[in-house]
Amino acid sequence: MADNHKHHEHVDETVTERSDWARRRREGIPTNKNLLVIACMDERIPVEDVLGLELGDAQIYRNAGGKVTDDVIRSAALTTNFFDTDEIIVINHTDCGMMSAPDAAVRDGLEAQAVDLSDVDLDPSLPELNIGDADIIDWVKMTDDIDEACAAQVEYLRQSELIPDDVTVSGYVYEAESGELREPGERIAGKISERQT
Repeated sequence: MADNHKHHEHVDETVTERSDWARRRREGIPTNKNLLVIACMDERIPVEDVLGLELGDAQIYRNAGGKVTDDVIRSAALTTNFFDTDEIIVINHTDCGMMSAPDAAVRDGLEAQAVDLSDVDLDPSLPELNIGDADIIDWVKMTDDIDEACAAQVEYLRQSELIPDDVTVSGYVYEAESGELREPGERIAGKISERQT
């Protein structure tokens, strides 16, 4: 039986797919899964692997601690309002560097670098944005408890007036020791390793 398909049809389809890929934003094409991931920049977190993602599935924003900063809100607001993103996942992790030093040591180290922290530009393009009278530690956002921190980041996103209410926001803790995700507050090892009274 003869194949009625012409080869140019396959070539045309490939050209169209490549064009769509290259011009996704201009054409208003969302990510494959309409997903934004906020994660820590730690090199041990294989974000795509633990979430089962492939190239094109999600936008991934990584920063120190996977914290919801002003720029995370900026990015989330743009993608949820203009690029059809309707889900955000936050990934924090155990043994995070944001838990590795006391506030005083971080403050002292930054003061040694910049001397006057109150005048440091937080955004190079907006020099009027500086720390002012606030504590630099509030800007750095060190972490005491990773589970509480993860839950807090989720709430910051849910409460933002710039992110639509119908956007689903979830958070997970990546265990560096097991290579698995868990929900905040669900420390399975503790539950199965301690006597329940």
